Amino acid sequence: MSATLWVAVLACAFGTLLMRVVPFLWMQRRLNSESGLNDLPQWLGILGPLMIAAVLGVSLMPVHPSPASWLATLLGLVATLLVWRRTRSLGLPVAAGVATFGAVVVGGQWLFG
Repeated sequence: MSATLWVAVLACAFGTLLMRVVPFLWMQRRLNSESGLNDLPQWLGILGPLMIAAVLGVSLMPVHPSPASWLATLLGLVATLLVWRRTRSLGLPVAAGVATFGAVVVGGQWLFG
């Protein structure tokens, strides 16, 4: 692997570590203070859903936008939502969405070369 790739991997690892450790340390310090959890800022409750929305937004954007990749993304999303609606679980809908996406991508390559 090239040095640039290793730098990118380390930057991602460090960013992931910071996203997990900083709120943990902040909450630990807050719990040990006299005010406790009474003065929690509003942004803390919004942070989790914002991170999930950001990951979802990035996941929905195809790497190489084309009609086939948009179709695979759309069908994968529909499969995920339908299976989630039926099962109300996490693992099975994701597996169904990934399988549908993969089937459309591989099927499209097989059909259109």
